[in-house]
Amino acid sequence: MTVICWFRRVLRLDDHPALNAACAAGKVIPLVILDPDEARDHPASAQRQAMSLPHLQAALNRHHSQLILRRGDPQKVITRILSETGATQLHTTQGFPFANDHGLQETVRAAGAELHLHPSADLVPRGSVRTGQGGTYKVFTPFWRALRSQDIAQPLPVPTLSSPENWPASDSIDWPEARSAMARGWTVLAEHVTAGEDAAHDRVNRFLEEAVPGYVTRRDLPGQPQATSQISDALAVGEISARRIWRMAMDARMQGQAGTDDFLREIAWREFARDLFHAAPDMATRCWRSEWNDFPWKPDNTDAQAWRKGQTGIPIIDAGMRELFVTGRMHNRVRMIAASYLTKHLLTDWRLGRQWFERTLTDWDPASNAMNWQWVAGCGPDASPYFRIFNPETQAGKFDRGAGYSDLWLDPDSPNARAFAKAAPLSWRIDLRHKPLPEMSLAHGRARAMTAYEGFKKR
Repeated sequence: MTVICWFRRVLRLDDHPALNAACAAGKVIPLVILDPDEARDHPASAQRQAMSLPHLQAALNRHHSQLILRRGDPQKVITRILSETGATQLHTTQGFPFANDHGLQETVRAAGAELHLHPSADLVPRGSVRTGQGGTYKVFTPFWRALRSQDIAQPLPVPTLSSPENWPASDSIDWPEARSAMARGWTVLAEHVTAGEDAAHDRVNRFLEEAVPGYVTRRDLPGQPQATSQISDALAVGEISARRIWRMAMDARMQGQAGTDDFLREIAWREFARDLFHAAPDMATRCWRSEWNDFPWKPDNTDAQAWRKGQTGIPIIDAGMRELFVTGRMHNRVRMIAASYLTKHLLTDWRLGRQWFERTLTDWDPASNAMNWQWVAGCGPDASPYFRIFNPETQAGKFDRGAGYSDLWLDPDSPNARAFAKAAPLSWRIDLRHKPLPEMSLAHGRARAMTAYEGFKKR
């Protein structure tokens, strides 16, 4: 029989539970749906997925299969393609990011087919790492200890694909809605993307062979991007699974490679975020610590817009915001500094920062993004305490000594600065020679934040 495998943000053949199940069930039509709403809401992530599609298409061709692309509302697309093909089953990964799939179930049933939902290839099934009392871990360190005692399943091999006799029509491989949403930034960001499943595996192998021994001492240095795996965007769009990365790192460890535990801990942090998001699906919009929902964070404001545009006058923050807009990425240490400045020095609602990262990150992951913003703001699980306020100057002195990273993005004659001016919206009126001044001193910003926090805690 003919079945459909919807590649739902899992743009690979390796370790793909839904694809393996579909291949066991019958002749498979691989499907990718390009949702205009996703392109509108998460344009950088949509571009990153779009750039992966030719590689997925080529991989399927090597296995004597094809990629069918359709643009439109997913439920309407599913209804049409089930009718066109007569497929009796639809296999896909459970809703991203843990959405309620009730509507999809009704759609498939109404079309006379069966829906088969499969877990993503995370390290462990969601909710399986429990406290001694049966609850969700709220602190990472004990979660990490418990996770390490779990059996991590072996990644699934690429299955043998069997093709239907007749293929449905396919839309073009381009995603025009994503191009439109990215506007001037598309061609600039494209230069900073290395897409495809094979490239993701190569990146992990190279990191484990060359950089992982120095990872723990160099990972916080934004001027040395080669010190990190740079795999987050491939993991976010599903070019490689967490299980595959874990096994590759464990193999390197067995061969005596130092530093793998520190790297695996970062992979586990992603699992921690997904467990929390699974337990509290509203974590993107509501504070994990409910009392913080009443904190008087500022709504959108001119300081927040200056932050988005990289015009705060704080060099390491402005450099990071420019890096984000040009490359779709930002070094993790700089993310924390920039997020702390927005939520604490500027007392701006963390949800505004979360939304901006949703639009601009190629490695956007809803669970990690929500948890990390709440962690910095002090309102989430295992959160940075409210009185921990990053001093950007101190941080820069420690992690960007000599300002090499900042100069890469702020020197008006640097290629990176020119790329930012090219990618930025015309309405921003970027003048690379203009050096903005901070709205307030860092000491005043910290004192204001502490007054607000302490007053709130006394309520």
